[in-house]
Amino acid sequence: MNVRLRASITLVLVLLVAVAAEAAGKRLITEKDLFSFTWIADPEVSPDGSRVAFVRVTVDSKKDRYETSIWSVSSRAGDTPQRITNGPADTAPRWSPDGRRLAFLRSAEKDGAQQAQIYLLSLAGGEPRALTSLPRAASAPAWSPDGKSIAFGCDATDEDLAKKDKKKGESDEHQSDVRIINQAAYRSNGAGYRDPKRHHHIWTVAVADDADEAPTPKQITTGDFEEDDFIWSPDGARIFFVSLRMHETYYEPRRTDLYAIPAGGGEIAQITTIGGTIGSIAVSPDGRSVAFIGSPSTPVQSYTQPHLYVTASAPGSTAKNLTATYDYDVGGGLTGDQHAPRGGGRAPLLWSPDGTSIVFASAEKGTVNFHRAEVASGKISPWTSGSHDLAGWASNPSRSATVAIVSTPTIIGDLCRIEDSGAIHRLTDVNAKLFEQLDLTEPEEIWYTTSDGRKIEAWIQKPPHFDPSKKYPLILNIHGGPHAAYGYAFDHEFQWMAAKGYVVLYPNPRGSTSYGQEFGNVIQYHYPGNDYNDLMAGVDDLIRRGYVDPKKLGVTGGSGGGILTNWIVSQTDRFAAAVAQRSIASWSDFWYTADFTLFQPTWFHKAPWEDRADFDARSPITFIDRVKTPLMLIEGEADYRTPPMSGGEQMFRALKYRHVPTVMIRFPDESHELSRSGKPWHRVERLEHIVNWFDKYLQGAKMEMYEVGLR
Repeated sequence: MNVRLRASITLVLVLLVAVAAEAAGKRLITEKDLFSFTWIADPEVSPDGSRVAFVRVTVDSKKDRYETSIWSVSSRAGDTPQRITNGPADTAPRWSPDGRRLAFLRSAEKDGAQQAQIYLLSLAGGEPRALTSLPRAASAPAWSPDGKSIAFGCDATDEDLAKKDKKKGESDEHQSDVRIINQAAYRSNGAGYRDPKRHHHIWTVAVADDADEAPTPKQITTGDFEEDDFIWSPDGARIFFVSLRMHETYYEPRRTDLYAIPAGGGEIAQITTIGGTIGSIAVSPDGRSVAFIGSPSTPVQSYTQPHLYVTASAPGSTAKNLTATYDYDVGGGLTGDQHAPRGGGRAPLLWSPDGTSIVFASAEKGTVNFHRAEVASGKISPWTSGSHDLAGWASNPSRSATVAIVSTPTIIGDLCRIEDSGAIHRLTDVNAKLFEQLDLTEPEEIWYTTSDGRKIEAWIQKPPHFDPSKKYPLILNIHGGPHAAYGYAFDHEFQWMAAKGYVVLYPNPRGSTSYGQEFGNVIQYHYPGNDYNDLMAGVDDLIRRGYVDPKKLGVTGGSGGGILTNWIVSQTDRFAAAVAQRSIASWSDFWYTADFTLFQPTWFHKAPWEDRADFDARSPITFIDRVKTPLMLIEGEADYRTPPMSGGEQMFRALKYRHVPTVMIRFPDESHELSRSGKPWHRVERLEHIVNWFDKYLQGAKMEMYEVGLR
């Protein structure tokens, strides 16, 4: 059968599916439906447990931006959410301890950048008033237990404060834009170039009842180091935080330690260290213990599973690992393209009121659920169950109300109440109007055996009104990380590809999280390696099922999935087309240019010049002479995680030299987060280009924009 005839038959099938969906009163999802999506972020339960404040995120397609405002809803089902603030850039709602006020962050354009400041809203009525007006952005507001002050983060310097006090035009000194770089990690994906003079410190500001009084914020910590993840002690006497008090940290294995400082400022005391990373700290109700999620740094591994720890809150304490025998990812989540693109949020550990147990979330085999850990015995028991992702949650001090943002393959993410029994009750349905129109399908979960006998979990997203007697084109979609996991979460990309008539296979090959320490770290020093076999075994499994056309195979992936896409087309020509997104072509060049260092033996034993053979053996560019597959490269021009010059640019130039069909799509000002939180129009155009490429080479569609001369 010729290409034109196959394309015509496929088009007829797609049209028949669309007609059937329309007859049922529904339509197929489109790429531009992203403009109508609504996301929920950063829920916060009121002290009495009666209401939930949250960030509502929407798209303004005309201004090509996301807008955020703060809403609230009853913690019991049946209520209609109410808008609290006007936006368009309001985030981080935080109830006062007495429940009468709400602090939040409001961003406004200042000196060419968005600068967030803390605002205070009385729930009795009236307009919000600014609590801070610093020359740099405030972040992470946290009320003191007595409600008299708020702690927050800021990187403002004395020089910034002095300039703020000067009148406009008072100083005409030249401000140099030349960067002096003396550290190996000098820029960060999304944040841009680092300023070595700036450090994220803890500040506090008094909350006065007099609206006319302008409080002066006080800087609590100082120095050349950063303080993050801060939290008040229950008595308000201390503030706990995590920090790494070390210069040029990349010379040592990754670590952060737990510290405390008097709330009014003073001497910093180290509470504990585990010789690894510490985060998500939570203080027990009596203030005597601190729980946290930590990952030891020795031995140095590509992937180290996070665990739940508890330590006494006194300086010099030793932490206890409560989940040493629990072989899943404490605090882990799922990857996808529909977590809220703005609004942030927290995923806190939740102490029971009596301090005997701690609730944590963990990722297990493509799902995320809550578990309880008994502090005394370390016994772990499930609290919730189900095939879903938990993207953020909160509870009040008495734990009378716990809520979470729950996502499934057909729900982007809605607020749900978690009952003591573990039952989950939905509180919102923010996408109801849109989703009532859409013909969405649940994926099919499969397990298959790979080359060395391992079991691999994967999902198949099939076109609406799927007919197993027909032959469909297949898109193998590979997640990044590589230490991440697909699972039961909404993914617009998969749903749209399926709506366009493709079967989408998205597996969790070795190296994925949520399957245990050994499965995650087995790719250390072998990446790419046998993960390639895992992916090919999945494709073979679907072909054996009879509904996939082996001559119409496509492959795509981003970041870690991008390097695997490049690797696949250098190892086999079974795919008719490929799209590598934010990829790596040369490990050596990546070692020199990424925004983080590989000075520790996480992925490679040595530096590139010390073991050139190993770097070359795992670099797709080494085997560029084998590539025959038409390849599209998608790059963010502000991507510092996988810089284009070490990835797509190399593949593109080499394939052009070899006359292999290739095109590079570059997105101005976009970072490594293009697919998840890039500008709305860029996200839509990215999807269009990916599917256009597959339509061209898998279904014979005419796509003149990719021809020489851009006809």
